[in-house]
Amino acid sequence: KAVVSTQSTGARVWLPALELVKQSFEDRFSVHPSGKIIKLAGEGCPWKEHLYNLEEEAGCEGSVLYVISQSSDSHRVMAVGVRGEGFTNRLSLPEKWMGVRDDALSEISGIPQCVFVHANGFIGGNKTEEGALAMAVKSLDMQGQA
Repeated sequence: KAVVSTQSTGARVWLPALELVKQSFEDRFSVHPSGKIIKLAGEGCPWKEHLYNLEEEAGCEGSVLYVISQSSDSHRVMAVGVRGEGFTNRLSLPEKWMGVRDDALSEISGIPQCVFVHANGFIGGNKTEEGALAMAVKSLDMQGQA
């Protein structure tokens, strides 16, 4: 029964996710000229292994630093982790944003409608997709990665 459930989940979630991540990866230079940010359509897409594999196949491992996606009530900017390194990010969100929320975060970042940046800098949120993208772009700029 567990095998059937796993196969069903793979067919229903994992394989369609591959197509979404592949399209996002192929479109990354239209999101930002550096190609370091991808935007995922939809919510709750399992993307990490797909992204790592696509980068490996393209010969550009480690090139994508941030993923923009939708959550139930906002948009997220997620730092891509280093493959096989647990909680190590390729590039965390800026330290001065970490643990800051709402208006205080909007003020220090200069980006309207911020929601939060986690204290460890692996994820942040904004009320709009444009705001989440602005957070990723500003993070690249601030850390010399643009």
